[in-house]
Amino acid sequence: MPLYMDVHKKVEGASVEDVAQAHEMDLAVQHEYGVRYLRYWFNQSAGKVFCLADAPSAEAAMAVHERAHGMLPDEIIEVQDNLVEAFMGTASESLAPSALPPDGGENPGLDPGFRTIFFTDMEGSTALTQKLGDEQAMALLHVHNDIIRGALHARGGNEVKHTGDGIMASFISPKRAVECAIDVQKQFAVHNENEDHIPIRVRIGLSAGEPVEDNRDLFGACVQMAARACAHAQPGQILAPSLIRDLCLGKGFEFQDVGKVPLRGFDHDIRLFEIRWR
Repeated sequence: MPLYMDVHKKVEGASVEDVAQAHEMDLAVQHEYGVRYLRYWFNQSAGKVFCLADAPSAEAAMAVHERAHGMLPDEIIEVQDNLVEAFMGTASESLAPSALPPDGGENPGLDPGFRTIFFTDMEGSTALTQKLGDEQAMALLHVHNDIIRGALHARGGNEVKHTGDGIMASFISPKRAVECAIDVQKQFAVHNENEDHIPIRVRIGLSAGEPVEDNRDLFGACVQMAARACAHAQPGQILAPSLIRDLCLGKGFEFQDVGKVPLRGFDHDIRLFEIRWR
């Protein structure tokens, strides 16, 4: 069956218990419509709930909500199972008490659905392949992958996909995403100090957002922003929009304003900040 994510944008004042009760009410009647509500995310501060369901149609998924408690979503989109898991993590990662907590002292078992998107890009990968040959270039790529994946694992990042010469990942915590980006650059700097190593230099771009945005896509604009920030960065640089800086205020990071820049796919120039790590 298709997989749908719906968005309730006006649940101000609802408690964790209210949302959990509504989910239980969905589960009690869903079989009548051939629907399975699988997971939900609650952004209590923003008054939003995101629900994930297996359903024969969007109308069937909405009918469950209407029958169970009458609270219909503001929008609903069809999503791919592998993309939801890649961006949002498994149920145990996003809802279990052992999950890495969001910053700000929230309940570590309460996932608001907000994600920080993380992109890396290795400098000159095509030229390196031509210079070194396929075998040596592949060995260098393995070193690149090991460093980034090790940092992702240490900071609770979830790899979304390998892009060929980089990695895309998501984080529940903006702070941990920034820490991971700094870890990656520092580890490549150590690698490059060894005269026996072929230098590896990467660009990193970050952005953040909710799973369903105004363009009705799973992290659509957020992914584009992180990818474009990465493409604009210089090798060894970490760039992010002002939202990342705002989310990390008081966390001890140094952000340097690099000004407004034109990014492909965006109608207006975007102010970017460099995250200093040296």
